[in-house]
Amino acid sequence: MMKNETKNCQNCKKDFVIEPDDFGFYEKIKVPPPTWCPECRFILKALWRNETSLYNRTCAKTDKPIISMYNSKSPYAVVSHDFYESDEWNPKEYGMDFNSNESFFDQLKKLFVKVPKVATFISTGDGPNINSIYSNYAGGLKNCYFVFNSGPAEETLYSRGCRNIIDSMDNYFSTKVEKIYECVDCHKSSNIYYGKNVSESVNCLFVTNIRNCMNCLGCVNLRNASYQIFNKQVTKEEYEKTIKDILGSYKKIEQIKKKFKEFEKKFPVRSSHNLKTSGSTGDYLTECKNVKDSFEVVRGEDSRYLFSSKELKDSYGTIGYGFNSDRLLECVGVGYSSNIIGGVNSSNCHDVMYSCFLRNCHDCIGCDSLRNAKYCILNKQYTKEEYEKTRELIFKELLEKNLHGLIMPAELAPFAYNETIAQDNFPITKEKAIAIKVRWEDDIQKTKNKETKKPEDTPDQIKDVENSITDEILQCIDCSRNYKITEQELLFYRRMNIPIPRRCFYCRHKDRIARRGPYKFWNRSCAKCKKKITTNYDPGRPEIVYCEKCYQQEVY
Repeated sequence: MMKNETKNCQNCKKDFVIEPDDFGFYEKIKVPPPTWCPECRFILKALWRNETSLYNRTCAKTDKPIISMYNSKSPYAVVSHDFYESDEWNPKEYGMDFNSNESFFDQLKKLFVKVPKVATFISTGDGPNINSIYSNYAGGLKNCYFVFNSGPAEETLYSRGCRNIIDSMDNYFSTKVEKIYECVDCHKSSNIYYGKNVSESVNCLFVTNIRNCMNCLGCVNLRNASYQIFNKQVTKEEYEKTIKDILGSYKKIEQIKKKFKEFEKKFPVRSSHNLKTSGSTGDYLTECKNVKDSFEVVRGEDSRYLFSSKELKDSYGTIGYGFNSDRLLECVGVGYSSNIIGGVNSSNCHDVMYSCFLRNCHDCIGCDSLRNAKYCILNKQYTKEEYEKTRELIFKELLEKNLHGLIMPAELAPFAYNETIAQDNFPITKEKAIAIKVRWEDDIQKTKNKETKKPEDTPDQIKDVENSITDEILQCIDCSRNYKITEQELLFYRRMNIPIPRRCFYCRHKDRIARRGPYKFWNRSCAKCKKKITTNYDPGRPEIVYCEKCYQQEVY
């Protein structure tokens, strides 16, 4: 019987463990066990995933203005979705002969620079986006703005990782919700303001770990409750009077927020936020079975090291997408596919390796933007026999260099570290990025010192805000970045009786990630029964962390 094997990461030099089930997966997918640790492998993949850094550009083919995830300094010809999906170009025209005397990835880098890149990635499974150009890695959007890794969604702004969300703003990892604001991990709920880990609830403000509740303010760990303020029962009249006094005022909302942060520290938290999940480790896992060391996964099975993926099985090391996929290894944005290694932003494919933006393809290696293709290498068509012969040459080289089974090297990645979800989940400084030999972008599109209205000049009450605020340029109180209020946004604040935010989207997004907790796990003991647990609560944090059994006994 195979045992755990400890290896030293070739990149960061830290030890990591490969377990017997891991060896079985790698053998099945015909790659050697990894020589990089899970965290380094995640960062390497994340360099291919820029979700929220958007730029104004011009389509390289039509000269029309576009919104792009590629910085204007990038070497690619970036084109609009209409051109990219049209018959006006043929990706095979960029095909290259494979040269066995030159590194495969060096040749692939040349191909990537030659082939036009689509401005942003639209997930095809949820349908087209309508009036939602300021989005990325999303599909089935209608009238949405700054929505990422999401869909379907309607009338939603400034949100990430959401599905079936309507008329909402500033949310992270929420599903089947309507009229929610500043929520993290909220499900089957409506009219929730500043909630975390909320399910099947309505009309609640500043709540954490609640289920089947309504009309609650400042409450923690409640079930089947209504008309409570800071976990104390009140009358309907008392509740409505308190809410009326708070809503709409920036100062009063901030006071309640500060009070609530201290209040929730008094209550135990679950070691994880997993729901209907068995035989699994990680956090924010929903309806998963035998999924290990994973994060934000829905309906996964027999998999490991998944991040923000849904409905896939028998896979290791994916970021995003998924959906009816299996046997994916070290992939980013791959869905409705099978047997993919090192793939990026591809769908409805099988038996594909080290390729980007493929659709309905099989048996391809090192290709970019092909449609309905087979037996292609570096976008060049081969016969089945020629393909298999050349494939063996590529495998031999990658195996000798310990690269087979990883995603493509960092020098091929199109984004800088601080443009991507790598910075969201493992934030570092520019100096650290240089030290670990990854790119850093100094010119992320933003403005400073252009404000026409100071934060202190914005009215405290939303009812006092005039329509002209949409013409103003505001200044973030945290990072000093300039930002604007759109007309759609202003209407939402007025409908929900929410004050104008004093912080930009990027600082609000950073705060939601902090509320979510890190994509990292620690071993510690249950604060009640002392049982060993694994959790993403750092032992140095102030929360009282219970194992699942103790939490259930305490709360239910």
